[in-house]
Amino acid sequence: MNLDFSQIVPFIPFLLKGIGATLQFVSISILLGFILGTLLALCKITNIRPLKMFANAYTSIFRGTPLILQLWIIYFAVPQLTGYNIPEYLTAILAFGLNSAAYVSEIIRAGIMAVDRGQTEAAMALGIPYRPMMLNIILPQAIKNILPALVNEFITLTKESAIVSTIGYLDLMRRAQIIGAQIYRNFETLFLAGIIYWVMVFILTKVGELVERRLRQSDTHS
Repeated sequence: MNLDFSQIVPFIPFLLKGIGATLQFVSISILLGFILGTLLALCKITNIRPLKMFANAYTSIFRGTPLILQLWIIYFAVPQLTGYNIPEYLTAILAFGLNSAAYVSEIIRAGIMAVDRGQTEAAMALGIPYRPMMLNIILPQAIKNILPALVNEFITLTKESAIVSTIGYLDLMRRAQIIGAQIYRNFETLFLAGIIYWVMVFILTKVGELVERRLRQSDTHS
């Protein structure tokens, strides 16, 4: 074995910048996914058939096709049709946000359905309109129940984020590839990148466990 980690030391600052680049686009993607996912979830539980069909079709398509395919369609295929080149950063946000929305919509839908039906019946009996009822009564309770699942979705996106390196976005994985190609030390750079990914996911997992524990404690006290 011919390993020499000392050669990658000068490149560590360059590699660490990939952490911020990765978490930045993943955070915006999960926010976009949450907003679109909430709208899709509301469409799924509505009595308006076209909206329900659209939401179900959207979820089926984005959950039934590989994320990397969706990423490449936005980056390579859409410019062919529109003549507009989409920047790597925006492509990453769109692909991950649109994909996440499909999964988040199912999480939120399940959370809404888990809220005691008596809450809805009581609100309707009091004459509260549908929109205020959903925004002020049902959704806050649903989000509290699904918060751990949303944290897990963020963790999943963080792990899958490495595929944006295939379109040249300077995330952690892409920076590791550049360093490895420059000093011909792929094992050392990829090994270090793997450790950084593991640390990020480990921290996010612990945060998720803390949130879940706090929620259980608040339910116990209430």
